[in-house]
Amino acid sequence: MPDDRWRTARLVDVAQINPDSIGRGWPHAQIHYVDISSVGEGQIQVPPQLLALADAPSRAKRLIRSGDTVLSTVRPNRRSMFFADQPGPDWVVSTGFAVLRPQVQMIAPRFLYACVFSQSFTEYLVSREKGAAYPAVSPEDIGNAVIPLPALKEQQAISCILGALDDKLELNRRMNQTLEATARAIFKSWFVDFDPVRAKAAGQKPPGLKPEIAALFPDSFEDSEGGSIPRGWTTRSVGSLADVRGGKQLHRDRISETGPVPVFGGAGIMGYTTEHNATGFVITVGRVGAYCGQFFAHRGKAWVNNNASLIDPREPTYGEWLYLSLCHANIDVLKKGAAQPFVSNGDIGEMQLTWPGEGIIREFTRLLVPLMNRGDHSQEESRTLTALRDTLLPKLISGELRVPDAERIVGRCL
Repeated sequence: MPDDRWRTARLVDVAQINPDSIGRGWPHAQIHYVDISSVGEGQIQVPPQLLALADAPSRAKRLIRSGDTVLSTVRPNRRSMFFADQPGPDWVVSTGFAVLRPQVQMIAPRFLYACVFSQSFTEYLVSREKGAAYPAVSPEDIGNAVIPLPALKEQQAISCILGALDDKLELNRRMNQTLEATARAIFKSWFVDFDPVRAKAAGQKPPGLKPEIAALFPDSFEDSEGGSIPRGWTTRSVGSLADVRGGKQLHRDRISETGPVPVFGGAGIMGYTTEHNATGFVITVGRVGAYCGQFFAHRGKAWVNNNASLIDPREPTYGEWLYLSLCHANIDVLKKGAAQPFVSNGDIGEMQLTWPGEGIIREFTRLLVPLMNRGDHSQEESRTLTALRDTLLPKLISGELRVPDAERIVGRCL
């Protein structure tokens, strides 16, 4: 139970809300802009957009500093927020965010963020939202939220514990982005730009390739129905390389926030379960609406729900290449319907891909598997850390779980 010495405070009494905006004295000709659409649950998912100040949208107004908590006031149930750890001096966020700047003599920056990130705070915001089509909360409602306020040293100790978990999660996320970018760069070089073929056509050795791999690539091009392709390569349909079939609805009661098997919907992972209807290298594609034509990959057991389709490679070695080929394909030409676009399994199966031959596919897969394994390990670690953080956070900020030696932990963090 919370300690009697802990007190509570209104958020507005320990933090400023929207303290700074772009004014006449703004010294930068450009800004790095963060919009609501680029922020997910606890993280910036899309890097800030560099814009000339004159071209920036009118909502690009709010300034942020290191230690601020940035919270979307729109659709609070989505929990779109982030902790501004090291923002640049020209970072600007949309007026759709509330910027919370802690009074550091009263509340530790990361402790404020932990309070705002807690599920109970989200539930409070949802209870105060107004508007049906565009539900939002006001800065006044945010300011009136009551948050726990232990002694500053204990706040800092709690921040140290939760911050270490958040930092590791962010590190894993960035590493996975790097791994995926590396895989995509190799794919683009070999199968889109045809760099090894162009190098050999110019009488040069393909840079970075072992001789036995370079020998698999031709040294010239030939015409095809789809344009110029490496000599000897051909086209094959997706249906000749994989089975394409619709997913199956899994009742909401059988989907939870954690579990051993991810459930894939049109927008990617929508939850977890204990059942599966696909295994191996699982490729899914969103079939309907805004996520129509978005591809996702997973290694292992998965459940593919009915608003997505499963593309099941017939050979395990095709998986990585097929997935990246689909990501580079023009799916827009397959979409039907204007108000609610969709793609059919038959149309995906008939898509033509440039086929380089088994030998190159095997070498590409061999090169990518270590990267993918590292990414899988990192994702599994992140799921474990997320579950740990979500268990600890409410207990720590409520005082149910006490930090026994706050001074010592704070000293370790500083």
